[in-house]
Amino acid sequence: MPQGKSKKKKPAPKRPSKKTAKKKALKKKPVRKKTAKKKAVKKRAVVKKKAARKKTRKRSTSARTVPSAKIQTTVEPGPPPRPIPPVEEPSLQEEAIGTVTHYYSHLSVAVIQVNKGVLKVGDTIHIKGHVTDFSQPIESMEYEHQHINQASAGQSVGLKVKDHVREHDIVYRMK
Repeated sequence: MPQGKSKKKKPAPKRPSKKTAKKKALKKKPVRKKTAKKKAVKKRAVVKKKAARKKTRKRSTSARTVPSAKIQTTVEPGPPPRPIPPVEEPSLQEEAIGTVTHYYSHLSVAVIQVNKGVLKVGDTIHIKGHVTDFSQPIESMEYEHQHINQASAGQSVGLKVKDHVREHDIVYRMK
């Protein structure tokens, strides 16, 4: 060996240390059944059966009668219809003021559209409808969430009522 050069050992390549190899638990895949492809099935035409007809006797042509001339009859008009009694004015002591447009059952408040006249706190009202019929004094009245003492025609006001009312019930003011 030459003197200037010394022999160096090359380091041995590192090998992974031998450890006990753990087997990975393989998840078993569910076995899928092989499905055969469905063949297209042609629809069969439905054949309708004809109903059996009864045999009828043929009439002779001489038995036929010639249609007679149409007889014109005149219908006279009946009596004129009776006038419908006014629904809004049942008695002389009451005046129709408006109608119920909504009812809040959890508050016992009726929204009333005032159509004519003036409605004031302290007035006695009569609410009448298909199943509703009761009278009460007005104790509380609101318009736009503000307490008011009177409401005029065209306003929708909320009134505290003592009984259940329905839409389209008529509100009368007792005179």
